[in-house]
Amino acid sequence: MKLKYYKNLDGIRGIAALMVVFFHFFLGVMPSSKLLTVIAKISLFGQTGVTLFFVLSGFLITRILLTTRSEKGFFKNFYLRRILRIFPLYYFFLILSYYIFPYIFSSSIPDFYSQLYFYLYLQNFAVTFNWPAVGPGHFWSLAVEEHFYLFWPFVVFFLNSKKIILAIFGIIIIALFFRIILLHNGYSTFYFTFTRFDSLAIGALLAFLEKKNYFKKENVYIFMIFIICSIIPNLLFWILFSGQGNFYIQVFKDLFISFFYFSIIGYVLSIKEKHFLNKILESYFFNYTGKISYGIYVYHVLAYGLIFDFFQSNYLIVNLFNSIALTYIISSISFYLIESKFLKLKKYFEYNI
Repeated sequence: MKLKYYKNLDGIRGIAALMVVFFHFFLGVMPSSKLLTVIAKISLFGQTGVTLFFVLSGFLITRILLTTRSEKGFFKNFYLRRILRIFPLYYFFLILSYYIFPYIFSSSIPDFYSQLYFYLYLQNFAVTFNWPAVGPGHFWSLAVEEHFYLFWPFVVFFLNSKKIILAIFGIIIIALFFRIILLHNGYSTFYFTFTRFDSLAIGALLAFLEKKNYFKKENVYIFMIFIICSIIPNLLFWILFSGQGNFYIQVFKDLFISFFYFSIIGYVLSIKEKHFLNKILESYFFNYTGKISYGIYVYHVLAYGLIFDFFQSNYLIVNLFNSIALTYIISSISFYLIESKFLKLKKYFEYNI
């Protein structure tokens, strides 16, 4: 089976990255006008850009695994391709964070034991349970994805399609269970692997819809109904509580948000190729943003630090523009000088798809 390349999903990936960028920018600033206050309030929804990343990753990874599970070298090809995509930039930025940035921002170098959780992709455990760890705070989501990559290929390889779907619903139930347990004991559910796996699992369901040839114009209205049904509780959570302060909201909000993005992706994959939305998503800006989105996610906090420490303006909107521009510049340089060199090595571990 030849896997179809969805160019519009690069645009979705780019939007997810920009959502996180806007959220983090307004997280630590005080808006100076009513307009900026409204924008800052809207930017809170950008926090869910990580969930969009998870749902999208669950779909893209599962469709590859389903298509290649009968190939020779299934595990080797998958893991080596993941390593070439994720590890170089991940560990490069960690080295910068621990041994270069302290000289730039006049901070101290953390001891090795405080760094260790990040080297082992256990930083989200450390954040959840308050273990002594120092490193890039936004890297927690990369740990969640790596944990999913560790076990999901084995599920796809050893189980048939019906049992994989049962496993997906099992993961959703387990995530709800862990959220209840953690909240009951006073821990956050936002960063922990087993409370965030349901987003990736829900994305995996899209791969089975693709196998059934479900993404076609006749089903657009079904996904529109899904969007409407999921957007109502999400809007209520955001407007009334911003997702905070209520036990039941904390338990179920990520499930509703994941289903919302599941519906969005399903809708985008079902509309006509010449649909105006596809023209936007496949435009050069969003396509390029998706292309360098990993770098945007990794480097945007560095760009913010440089702008606010050395080039800060009295105008928040100018700082925002400069921060985003610098993020794109750094991410582009990184992509062509570092990431692309490793990505070229993926040709030695090609899939027959």
